Amino acid sequence: MNLYAKHDAATGLREVFNPGNSESGGLELALLRLDAGGSIEAAAKGRESLLTILGGRCAVSVDGMGSWKGLGERANVFSGVAASVYVPAGAPYRVVAEGPLEAVIWRAPAQPGGQAYVIQPSDVAVAVRGTGAFRRRVHTILDASRPAQALVAGETFNEPGAWSSYPPHKHDRHDPPNEVKLVEIYHYKVDPAQGFGMQRVYSPERHFDETYIVEDGDSVLIPFGYHPVVAAPGYQLCYLWALAGEGRTLKMQEDPAHSWAGRAK
Repeated sequence: MNLYAKHDAATGLREVFNPGNSESGGLELALLRLDAGGSIEAAAKGRESLLTILGGRCAVSVDGMGSWKGLGERANVFSGVAASVYVPAGAPYRVVAEGPLEAVIWRAPAQPGGQAYVIQPSDVAVAVRGTGAFRRRVHTILDASRPAQALVAGETFNEPGAWSSYPPHKHDRHDPPNEVKLVEIYHYKVDPAQGFGMQRVYSPERHFDETYIVEDGDSVLIPFGYHPVVAAPGYQLCYLWALAGEGRTLKMQEDPAHSWAGRAK
């Protein structure tokens, strides 16, 4: 089972994970890189989309729903908070780079309907979670408080040497209200860019245990299991994340072998 996708700096739109190449459960990740003045036109039939700007500025127009210029307030993920655009299922849209642009596009199964809208940096909920060596900053971009049918998305920032998705947790069994089944994808950025982190995905009941060295621009699919992350000393690590599955409420279960860590001291 291939859960890991290596960095690719090609210009244009590159598909990373989708149901055609992985066990993504319908959740999709595409990477967009454009030079100044470059553009794409797209429409995702049967799937809603969320475009999140990693760095640069762009204009986005959605047929019959609106157009916005000058979106994006950061040079890269470590220099500010993201701007994003939600696009309903099947709606044609166009992205024009107003300078060098890097963005991710998340997609998930959805029925037609709804309106396109912008999530400005000031709309993003910023919180600090965890403590000590697993203290991290979380930016929640899209959750159940905003209109969408399936997607939940955000960004998590680890300080050098620090852990996140910790204590290890999972959300692969649909047993509400205790646990809700959601597939997740992480897309990584590292500062300085030559750095790295490590991502473990493990499921004792499935006899699955893999660890990946993650570098700037890499991506990891998490269809099941616990999935802790650590940044190497000397390097700040960010991962953009999105989930989709049974509803839009995150209900997870911690690994009982390690859950004590979250309550220590």
